[in-house]
Amino acid sequence: MAFILPDHPFDPDSHAGSVIGIASALGWHDSGLHRHQRHQLLFAQAGCMTIELDDQVCLLPPTRAAWLPAGTPHRVLMRGVVAYRSLYFTPHPELPTTMAVLAVNPLLQALIERMALWPWDQPQEEQQRTLALFMEELGQAPRESWQLPLPSDPRLAAWLQEIKRGDTLPDRLNRLAERVGASDKTIGRIFMRETGMSYQAWRQQWRLLRAMELLAEAEPISRVAAALEFASDSAFIAFFRQHTGQTPLRYLNSRGESHRPSSPPPPGSPGPAA
Repeated sequence: MAFILPDHPFDPDSHAGSVIGIASALGWHDSGLHRHQRHQLLFAQAGCMTIELDDQVCLLPPTRAAWLPAGTPHRVLMRGVVAYRSLYFTPHPELPTTMAVLAVNPLLQALIERMALWPWDQPQEEQQRTLALFMEELGQAPRESWQLPLPSDPRLAAWLQEIKRGDTLPDRLNRLAERVGASDKTIGRIFMRETGMSYQAWRQQWRLLRAMELLAEAEPISRVAAALEFASDSAFIAFFRQHTGQTPLRYLNSRGESHRPSSPPPPGSPGPAA
């Protein structure tokens, strides 16, 4: 049975099939840091996932898929996710070996759905045609940039941990320079060297990804704008439209049916491998 309950323990590496799929209805979930011996594809029709990697944080908006190569240490945080699907693949030369966020068209989504609901003992010969079509669509799927590269300079380590917890907005450049005891120019050089972005561009990308997370949690637009220190709701809406091509309201209406659990589960609650 490929549909599992949120508290069902699951280890994809303990199964022998070349493709193992799971389907689950998850709300709030923290996978903890882990890795798989298989490649993994994550997808959800609605809700939002944040994937933490060694050197970057990646947002997975609804109707996109994330590809994680085998052996990649990662932690997945889910907010308001429903109809969660995950596929695990035995490494194969034709499969990607780099992390990517992919746009998912209706055909690829239908293939993900079919494979996620396969019995775990599905005969190999019954998988071949679907798997071949999936690999073709996977190779043609447009790549999207929802990643935020993280600097590795030790002077920023404590500050970065605060930011990753999501409890605080990244400081403005002059304030960050004061905190770490470096000049504005030094901070700028660190970010350009280690992330390929100016600090201002990095901070704006962080605000965008955080906005997507808060919207997935069904936070009102006015509250999101205030949390991210925009001067007004209209300023936030203009910022969001500039970076995504749509207003927050249109984004919310295009997410599909979603729900927000009344409260997150207590820390340490079990759940399926992410």
